Amino acid sequence: MKILVTGKGGREHALLSALRESAPDAKLYAYPGSDAIADIAQRVEAKDLLDLIAFMQREKVDLCVAGEEAYLVKDRGLANLCAEVGIPCWGPYKEAAQLEASKAFAKYFLQRHFIPTAAFSVVHTKHEAHRAITKYPVVLKFDGLAAGKGVAVCADAVSADEFLDEVFTKRAFGEGDLIVEECLTGPEVSIFVSVCDDQYHILMPARDYKRIGDNDEGPNTGGMGAVASRQLVDEVMLADIEERIVKPTVAGLRKDGLPYRGFLYFGIMLTPNGPQMLEYNCRFGDPEAEAVLPMVRGDFVSYLFNAAKGELKPELIHFAEGWSICVILASAGYPVTSRNGDKISGLHGDNGVRVFHCGTKKSEDGIFETNGGRVLAVVAQGGTREEARTQAYEAAEKISFDGRQRRTDIAKLHFE
Repeated sequence: MKILVTGKGGREHALLSALRESAPDAKLYAYPGSDAIADIAQRVEAKDLLDLIAFMQREKVDLCVAGEEAYLVKDRGLANLCAEVGIPCWGPYKEAAQLEASKAFAKYFLQRHFIPTAAFSVVHTKHEAHRAITKYPVVLKFDGLAAGKGVAVCADAVSADEFLDEVFTKRAFGEGDLIVEECLTGPEVSIFVSVCDDQYHILMPARDYKRIGDNDEGPNTGGMGAVASRQLVDEVMLADIEERIVKPTVAGLRKDGLPYRGFLYFGIMLTPNGPQMLEYNCRFGDPEAEAVLPMVRGDFVSYLFNAAKGELKPELIHFAEGWSICVILASAGYPVTSRNGDKISGLHGDNGVRVFHCGTKKSEDGIFETNGGRVLAVVAQGGTREEARTQAYEAAEKISFDGRQRRTDIAKLHFE
């Protein structure tokens, strides 16, 4: 079996690690990959998606797995191009991937299919945004891909104006509109689902921690940690989420003529009025993937291969009991900036603890150094949340680099 995964971060490192553990003899490729990923998969050089498709044809790649979201909507779309040449792809067509690429598209989809979500307006200018904001706090979302940073929960007019300047004046996220959304309250949960046409399979739930500082303070990031467990959502709530959100989403995709094969992330808030949808991601979440994927058991490779060809077989995999905790180590200045080139020490690792590389590279002398905002994901499992948390933090404490940032309340906040 030959498998290619697109992407270069911690999520892709975790995906490839899960594939390697499932099929030790498989030939793994990564595009573009990273220096750390190169230890388990061959890095592919390609100047664009067409060049990548040509490589997969030459090498007779059996399966393409979409890790990073950008390739799903870039040019003609990764999955679309794979379909044209008959390569099974676990990732949706460009048309369906608009659920993530455009928050306005997603909100209208939710509205059209009567899926519970916050009230919203789509605005095109700063002036329209000011008119649409009628009370605080308010949620402002850039309508496009922004690596998890295009959302702001604004408590007052000052913070709202700052974000509006980022969006409309500085164009920090590029050209695009803005969604002004009602601010919901309650704990958040990430539900991951394998969707294969009209079939679906709900995977292990997770929760991520988006803000840079303890107690959910400071600006949003791509995610500073995550917790995953079957115990995170009780059976009654999960059944409610399935009935009110998952089923109508899958039915809505079919009704709208949007064929979908791939992971679908449901970002959900558990409000006093029941679960409500916050956002879709058309791939595994990050850093939730780093917490969830080490819990996968069974024939993960066959599971993805069959699903990409149109046959979903949930019986091929299951998830370990207990808890999995991911702690992110970030570089100096993140999330406003990121400092590269700081040497990393302590990467030898603890027994049973995994370290996935989110943003690193090897220096000329072969030492890993920082190369991005989120640098490393330190992940541990345990029978209890406290056991897994202790192991993850003890291992994280042994890894150091100048300017290292980490939260101290992952898997603690929202549980006490």
